[in-house]
Formats: sequence, C-alpha cells, structure tokens
Amino acid sequence: MTDLQTCVAPTFLGLADLLASAPPATWDTPSLCAGWGVRHVVAHMTMAGRLTPEQFGAEMAAAGGDFDVLSDTVAARDARLPLDDLLAGLRSPSLHAWQPPGGGAAGALGHAVIHSLDATIPLDAAPTAPPDALHAILDHLTAAHGTIFGLDLTGLGLRTPDGRWTWGDGDRIVEADAHHMVALLAGRTLPDGRVLGPAREAGRVR
Repeated sequence: MTDLQTCVAPTFLGLADLLASAPPATWDTPSLCAGWGVRHVVAHMTMAGRLTPEQFGAEMAAAGGDFDVLSDTVAARDARLPLDDLLAGLRSPSLHAWQPPGGGAAGALGHAVIHSLDATIPLDAAPTAPPDALHAILDHLTAAHGTIFGLDLTGLGLRTPDGRWTWGDGDRIVEADAHHMVALLAGRTLPDGRVLGPAREAGRVR
C-alpha cells in the first residue's frame, strides 16, 4: 500500500453513512476518548475542514498553545452543531485532502482511522477504514515502538487472529482484531477493559 491518502475519504465517508442511518441518540454514546461522546469525536475529526489556518491559529492562541485544551474547547462547542452539519463535515472533500502539519498522509490516515474507531468500537460496529488502512496504521504505530501515544511495547508480541499482521517477538503475546489492535496502540481502553498501557496522560488520547 503506497498511497495512504486514498484511504482517508472511505474511512470518513463510511462513518458518515453509519451515523446517518443510526438513531439520533447514537451520537451521545460515550466514545473511547475520555469525556467525549460520539458527537464530540466527530466534531474533533472534522475540525480541520471547518477552521481556516487563521481561525486555528486564533484557537491555539486562546488555548495558550496547548493542543489538548484547544481540542476539548472546539469539541465541546462544535458538538452542538446540527447533525447534518457534522455529517457534511465528514463528507467534505477538503477534509479528505487535509494533512496535519508535519504529519503527511500517514498523519491524515491515522487521524481518520483512530478517531473513527473511537466512535465505531463503542457502537459495536464494523470499522469504516479499509483493512489495508488498518494494517498501515498498525505499522505506523509500531514503527515508533508505541511512543506516539506514550506506550512501552518492550517485551510484547502483537498479532491479529487471522495472521495477517504481527509485530515483535516478546514473551507477552497480545492478540486482537486489527481494529481493536489499532485502538490499543493508540492508548485506548477497549470496552472489555483491555489496554496495552497508560496513555501519555490519563484520558488524554486525542
């Protein structure tokens, strides 16, 4: 898989289709991000398509340069947008083409995949990211040995039950479906309580 950006749009669009057909109460389901419901996750996911660079700079200045504060502020505010507006944000071509500063296509795909799972896993829904996208993000997160989300992968061997993806040769074997493994490597706690380790700061896994 060479063009990671091509998997961004299907991930966003699949989530939009899922939520568009779900009951409105679905949007209030607690997500894998501490303190956020599904609507907050979507507001965060689509922020880059709503804010101009100038607006983002102003938001960052108001947050004292702290991206976590900015994320919480914008998510709390924009989660109150009409659901049709949030769905339109997920379907926005500008969002599908966006890349985070310094993050490139891998950062864009990671943003789409990880946050889509923040919504779909608690809903017990299938991932909206293509399988190749999940494996690409698994490779991206393990290439950094878990440090992106403050995890220590020393001594671990990670694998998916279908054998399509493995990493590490540690004595402690962790087996999970690809989408659950992505969430674990992103510092999330799964609904069944599984976790690979504490996130950089408790609950701060934006």
